[in-house]
Amino acid sequence: MNRLLCFLLIIGLCVGLSDSFKFNEKNSVFFKSSLSRNNVLKIHCLSTDDLGVHFLRPGETYDFSFHDSFLTTSFGCFLWQGPNFKFQAEFEAYEGGGFIVHYGKKNYWDAREDGIYFTHGKEIPKLEYKWNLTTPDSAVQTNVAALF
Repeated sequence: MNRLLCFLLIIGLCVGLSDSFKFNEKNSVFFKSSLSRNNVLKIHCLSTDDLGVHFLRPGETYDFSFHDSFLTTSFGCFLWQGPNFKFQAEFEAYEGGGFIVHYGKKNYWDAREDGIYFTHGKEIPKLEYKWNLTTPDSAVQTNVAALF
């Protein structure tokens, strides 16, 4: 009887702890366009899946959520803005998985005129990436790289 009671107590603690540690909570990546009026942000993120192309007007947001893999989890993203999308930035919007599996991690990316800002939501966003001017050749290379 004591063993059964101990077993039930341990199971109860595990269930309670899993809820309190949010083991089921997904990680999220958020993008916000803080660009000037009439400037559209183009976003294309890739992982093992292609998340498609999304267009944001100033003030709009786009986000996606997922669970870390026990191997690696990463989302590479391409952002474009400006006339004919001539300004571009390419970066890892999320990297995790492997030995350290995250639960409920949030990455916030804010596209502004001078670059891409980042925060986990607890601190003031910091400039992480500046926009690169694309040439017709580099735009083609970027689109080809996105396919592979």
